[in-house]
Amino acid sequence: MSKSDASSERESVLACTDCLDPADAFALIGNETRLAILEALWLADDRPVAFSELRREVGMRDSAQFNYHLQKLLGQFVVQTEDGYDFKHAGEKVVRSVIAGSFNEHPTIDPFPVEGSCVACGGPLEACYRDERLAIGCRDCEHGHGEYGFPPGGLNNRTRDEVAAAFDQRVKHLHCLAADGVCPECSGRVESHVVEDDDCCLGATVRIDHECVQCGHTLCSAPGLRLLDHSQVVSFHRERGVSLDERPYWTLPWCVSDEYTTVVDRDPIRIRVRVPLEGDELRATLDEALTVLETTVESAD
Repeated sequence: MSKSDASSERESVLACTDCLDPADAFALIGNETRLAILEALWLADDRPVAFSELRREVGMRDSAQFNYHLQKLLGQFVVQTEDGYDFKHAGEKVVRSVIAGSFNEHPTIDPFPVEGSCVACGGPLEACYRDERLAIGCRDCEHGHGEYGFPPGGLNNRTRDEVAAAFDQRVKHLHCLAADGVCPECSGRVESHVVEDDDCCLGATVRIDHECVQCGHTLCSAPGLRLLDHSQVVSFHRERGVSLDERPYWTLPWCVSDEYTTVVDRDPIRIRVRVPLEGDELRATLDEALTVLETTVESAD
């Protein structure tokens, strides 16, 4: 298939005949009654929910006025079936965002220690939460080991250690999705590019920039993060008694340091990531799309 044919096919798949302008979408849910309707749907024991039950849960006596607001949500946030009303994906996403605290909470927590030591100086690491982002950094030299969005709801009912563990799993999940070309925010198509400069989210000079072509969401990562779920890398660790699932990404030097990443070719781009463990070393070669082209293991023996 030619590039022009692929482009035409993509346009036909994404064609939208009844799309809502983002400003209009925000206007639709910028109303207390409509948000109450979405909340009532969320709290319902069973869905779909009948009109009368939904109105009773919202606490609105005027049936006509309630119906007016409900109709405004139909098609974009709510769907009507023979048995009542239910969420569309966008409506459920709005409620989940509120529950996550993205719209109505702005907590901060004092820095707290986390597992591992700084790849730059060997100093102690700590986590800091500000403006809905959690950052791992060195207490002594302030070298960064990753800073990413973490919804306020993720702090609820968790100890500090549990927050750190949840953040680790979230970061791994986000980067695996992005590296596979799927936007973690909207599921749109993500394009990835190798960038070489000193302005990196991890304090390294070689990074991968991911950007969604649909919603514009961006994510910065070290090349090594792409390897966390790769079968050869997982097996390499398992054979040596290490479970990568139980190791926070910031304790893996090849995920947060330049020392183990080398650009071996620029036309086309080829990156080599070295993964040392117990004297042995796995070497993975990736292209710019983060496809693993080759892995080899150099034994300490």
